Amino acid sequence: MALAINVSSSSSPISTSSFPSSDLKAPQICSLKLSDRINVSSASLSLSSGKRSSVKALNVQSITKEAMVPSEVTTEKEVDVVEVEDFEELAKKLETASPLEIMDKALEKFGNDIAIAFSGAEDVALIEYAHLTGRPYRVFSLDTGRLNPETYRLFDTVEKHYGIRIEYMFPDAVEVQALVRNKGLFSFYEDGHQECCRIRKVRPLRRALKGLRAWITGQRKDQSPGTRSEIPVVQVDPVFEGLDGGAGSLVKWNPVANVEGNDVWSFLRTMDVPVNTLHAAGYVSIGCEPCTRAVLPGQHEREGRWWWEDAKAKECGLHKGNIKESSNEDETANVNGTTVEDIFRSENVVSLSRQGIENLMKLENRKEAWIVVLYAPWCPFCQAMEASFDELADKLGGSGVKVAKFRADGDQKEFAKSELQLGSFPTILVFPKNSSRPIKYPSEKRDVDSLTSFLNLVR
Repeated sequence: MALAINVSSSSSPISTSSFPSSDLKAPQICSLKLSDRINVSSASLSLSSGKRSSVKALNVQSITKEAMVPSEVTTEKEVDVVEVEDFEELAKKLETASPLEIMDKALEKFGNDIAIAFSGAEDVALIEYAHLTGRPYRVFSLDTGRLNPETYRLFDTVEKHYGIRIEYMFPDAVEVQALVRNKGLFSFYEDGHQECCRIRKVRPLRRALKGLRAWITGQRKDQSPGTRSEIPVVQVDPVFEGLDGGAGSLVKWNPVANVEGNDVWSFLRTMDVPVNTLHAAGYVSIGCEPCTRAVLPGQHEREGRWWWEDAKAKECGLHKGNIKESSNEDETANVNGTTVEDIFRSENVVSLSRQGIENLMKLENRKEAWIVVLYAPWCPFCQAMEASFDELADKLGGSGVKVAKFRADGDQKEFAKSELQLGSFPTILVFPKNSSRPIKYPSEKRDVDSLTSFLNLVR
């Protein structure tokens, strides 16, 4: 004789009162009832229709023993469950959907348990899409304490334009104080931005997401070919945890993943959406004031962020799950499992080996001047200047100046750093006729005219 057991969950609300008092608290989350049932018999397992969606990792093991109440004797056992949502399959279904459709689906599924992450840049498009759905929505932002004045003014304008209140998250004052007292205000220029971003951005974000079951970001595939080229429109967040805790407890929506930057701007202009005035000054990707600058024609938009570091480091930690480790010791053999083709392929560009560039360095009286780019084919900033460098090589063909390239990543990187002044990719060197020491091109302007002008001055 089998004993039937009815397992249910209480409907008491889940509160975010455990958040540190220094943060704005998210509104109390509505209660979740596990009311759908599964009948388990010795022969079959069947799910009833109309189940509540949840994140993949949620399961019935989280139900407490206190909620278990003996019931009448029967031949079957009944337990309450939450249906598992296959977000990989959902991402495939929504791959060709418009950002508005994806936004509507996200808000429909998660209601008050989802919020838009707003950075004060062109991701204001997300708020416009949410507004167009006609559904209630929440917006949060990370105030690092180092944002541009123009960004703060945009926050205020957006709140008034849409009649909303942005939920600001702030870094822990004690952690910021310790960092600045120990290392100064601008330590990230010397030892990288990760520590500062971890304190001012990542940890506040982690606290915000612990009060949610899903979040919405403005990531696009074309923003960073090295780290964002494969982001889906929806996924189980690979890094952060949500309200229920544990791996798989948070869903991440990327409604504009498949949209190009130009199309986002066409949408913003058409809808007369308020935007950050820094965009008109040449800023494309906007973050903290010390780590953001305008980009020049021919430069990739992410080159305006942390410009003193390699391209592969240009994620602050908010989207760390985009970065995949390569199993190959040569980190440039492939990116995200895709083989990367070589660049600078003009017939007038000489490809130098390690021995070749060492010989070039030893020559004190060269017959010709050389201009050499130190590059990595996976680097989006190297890719952005390929056309201008190839054009320069064709222009200088037969002029008495050799144009060359040296692949300085992988096993050659330490050599390039110690002997060739490599700081980040790309680095451009000019080897004058009568000097063994190369001269490093100091500017970020990599158009043909700028390179030619510099070459004429030093060759």
